[in-house]
Order: sequence, then structure tokens, then C-alpha cells
Amino acid sequence: MEMRKLGRTGVNVSAICLGTMTWGEQNSEAEGHAQMDYAVDQGVNFFDTAELYPIPPKAGTKGRTEEIIGTWFAARKRRDKIVLATKIVGRSQMTHYRKNRISARLDRAQIIEAVEGSLARLKRTISIFFKSIGRTGLCRFSPASTMSIGKRRPFRSRR
Repeated sequence: MEMRKLGRTGVNVSAICLGTMTWGEQNSEAEGHAQMDYAVDQGVNFFDTAELYPIPPKAGTKGRTEEIIGTWFAARKRRDKIVLATKIVGRSQMTHYRKNRISARLDRAQIIEAVEGSLARLKRTISIFFKSIGRTGLCRFSPASTMSIGKRRPFRSRR
């Protein structure tokens, strides 16, 4: 599999990224696990997901795709071999993504809630990159506590 640098990060990712937006709605957990197994066996090390997935977005399935990836990580013990890109919901009138049932926004409190929710669903304690759906800005977070997120400045991708 051809590998490429992920932007200016120095992280090597496969030229093919596995999309996951149907797992938990159009595809079952077993099918998602089988797709990840196959992708890794073919040399793919780059997966894409979002707290919004699966598609179409519904209150009853929000975050299910991340949960499926989390159970695969726990079962396969391959987390160290995967570069996972996930995204948080940007400005939206949908209220089922936040605990207090307010419209989604990209403020400090909601970003922290989204990051912590994703990490719990993924069965992880750290994450490196989060991107807001519908925005071009990419925020980088260190493995430090999510309490320090508000102190980090987002950097802009060059497009």
C-alpha cells in the first residue's frame, strides 16, 4: 500500500482511507469489523469517522460508528496500527448531540464534551486530531488532559 504524509504532521497514512459512515445504520457491527479487518490486511492504516455517524444522522444512532470502531480496537488490539480521523458536529440546529440538548456550536464546552464523548465511544484516553464537520480548520490536541483543550490554538490547514 502506498503511504503518504498527513499534511505537515509527519504521520504516515495509507493512500486509501477507510470511510465508516454507514456502520451502525446501513451496516452491522460485524460487517464493520470485517471491513476493518480486510482494510488492515490490505495495508490500510487510515480510518475516517465522526460523532455524527452513522448516516443519516438520528438521535438513536448518534456515535454508533465510533462505538463499533471502539469495540474493534478492544477486540483486535490493533489500535497502535491505525491513524483515526474523527470529526465533531459543527454549528447545527440538531440538539441530540449535546447533553444539555442545545444546538451544536463550536465553543470550548461543546468541543470538550464532543472530544470526551468520542474518546469514550472509541475506548481511548487520548486523541491527536479532531476536525469540525463543515469547517476547514483543523485543531490539534496533545495527549494531555482534555481540560487543556481551550488553551491550545487551532491551526489552519492550507487549502
